Amino acid sequence: MIEQKDLLVSGLGDPVHPSPLCFESAKRHGGRHFVSESERVRLDITEGGGRAVQTPLTLEEAGPRERLFFDPRATTAAIVTCGGLSPGLNNVIRSVFYELSENYGVPKVLGIRNGYRGLNPAVGKRPILLNRELVEPIDKLGGTALGSSRGPQDPRVMADFIEAQAIDILFCLGGDGTQRGAHDLHKELQRREAKVAIVGIPKTIDNDISFVHQSFGFATALDKAHEVIQAAHVEARDAVNGIGLVKLMGRHAGFIAAGASVVSQEVNFTLVPEIPFPLEGKGGFLESLEDRVRRRGHAVVVVAEGAGQHLFEGKAGERDASGNLQHEDIGTYLRDRIKAHFAEREFEMTLKYLDPSYFIRSVPANGFDRFVCDQMGRHAVHAGMAGKTGVMIGMEHGHYINVPIPAVVSRTKTLDVGGDLWRGVLQVTRQPRW
Repeated sequence: MIEQKDLLVSGLGDPVHPSPLCFESAKRHGGRHFVSESERVRLDITEGGGRAVQTPLTLEEAGPRERLFFDPRATTAAIVTCGGLSPGLNNVIRSVFYELSENYGVPKVLGIRNGYRGLNPAVGKRPILLNRELVEPIDKLGGTALGSSRGPQDPRVMADFIEAQAIDILFCLGGDGTQRGAHDLHKELQRREAKVAIVGIPKTIDNDISFVHQSFGFATALDKAHEVIQAAHVEARDAVNGIGLVKLMGRHAGFIAAGASVVSQEVNFTLVPEIPFPLEGKGGFLESLEDRVRRRGHAVVVVAEGAGQHLFEGKAGERDASGNLQHEDIGTYLRDRIKAHFAEREFEMTLKYLDPSYFIRSVPANGFDRFVCDQMGRHAVHAGMAGKTGVMIGMEHGHYINVPIPAVVSRTKTLDVGGDLWRGVLQVTRQPRW
């Protein structure tokens, strides 16, 4: 259980340098745009419902500070992107670079190559010096201009590299595993009493990082998933007893599957990791699907990659380089079971299976995600320049916040099956309430 002390952000020391940022205008004094250390955001803004009244937990508001820990003219920063791809990575890199160089006047910004491998000289490539010519066009492209990789590196080796390169601030773009690695590196630097700020920027297309209401890449994923679902619907509708089966991302959380189903309005069954569903028997998925096809002549099924893992009990799952448990392939499993079910009943059926996961991950960010990327990147720079460390940028209730990384990785964010989103799925699909 998280307590208020767990939400207090660490700093490297007293901020003594005046910020070079200027927000002055004819109508507003610049000081009103700076955020004070006393400004905080409530974690839970709801009340009532029979819950006991408690002192509300609060989080530090993100934003530019009037006084900085680092002298911008003598600061070296670096950016690293880790883990799987997500729309918007290049947008974040670009905004971090421009906020550092154009607004703060930081003279040197390094790009770390291929994730945390780039902080280990034995296995990684040398960092590159970022400049306008390199960074200016990358926001139009998918992927990451710096490359990425999965898996940790020895924090001692990474800390040696950071000290050798005289890096003052390291921005770590990545998901849960990346933030754990950032925290391990932060602890090693603390042990050495090194004045280096480690700032996390959350990257998860699955939208499953705590303290982040909506991560960048998620809106783009819904857009592209919707296009695929519409294609599956056309294929199913125009075939004899057609079924469109779409597997979407969502290892532990069903946000993309649920959100895309609501956006599409054409989905009849949405299967997510949070709800184990019965496969066989009366009221089970297969019989419910058969009933839908008999009544309407077609059906569309959306399944998150982490759904239905209870159907594989007894199989020992492997882990990837980031330590994530590798799930069994629920998409191909359902494809084969659906075909077998209809064949056993001698019921003619046409099934089209679509798995667009790598396509969705690699596309450029849409307009909304570009905005989120820009804000996340610039708020990360504000936190780093102020000397905040071991911190990740979050977003709750429309406010950007500074959150200690240990608090982030201590919780798992999953779909609230009693909330509005899942209620919307049930209303759209009218599927059984397993």
